[in-house]
Amino acid sequence: MRSGRHDEAGRTYLLTVVTFQRTALFSDWRCARAAAACLSEPASWPQVQLLCWVLMPDHWHGLIELGPRATLSDAMQHAKGRCAHAVNRARGRGGRVWSPGFHDRALRREDDMLTAARYIVANPLRAGLVRRLGDYPYWDAIWLPAHGESKSGRG
Repeated sequence: MRSGRHDEAGRTYLLTVVTFQRTALFSDWRCARAAAACLSEPASWPQVQLLCWVLMPDHWHGLIELGPRATLSDAMQHAKGRCAHAVNRARGRGGRVWSPGFHDRALRREDDMLTAARYIVANPLRAGLVRRLGDYPYWDAIWLPAHGESKSGRG
């Protein structure tokens, strides 16, 4: 977190974290699957609501809302640590997964949140990894129905 910035409960933040030495670690599907599974678990985000996220070959973007007792630093340290353990298990060895720190940007309005969410989920398209967003497996957003449900909630 930048100096001078304070965490604010209920505030939405756009976060970016890159892999160690910007390695395309998540080009390996085993690492990507382990990271995506871990980062999407509520246990990885205590006191935080994860609104949407995308895992790219060498970085992760997320949109979170801080809970009343959460801090950005604690939330990111917890999520990055859990994810690093999962990824290292998947690749069968230890080592650094993430670069130190993270980039954050506080969003000010509802419009900012929707713009940020669109930016996040469109990353694989802009990077040329897929032609359709539905073809990319490593992203999610709370505004989508749960797997197997229709938008009306009737499965």
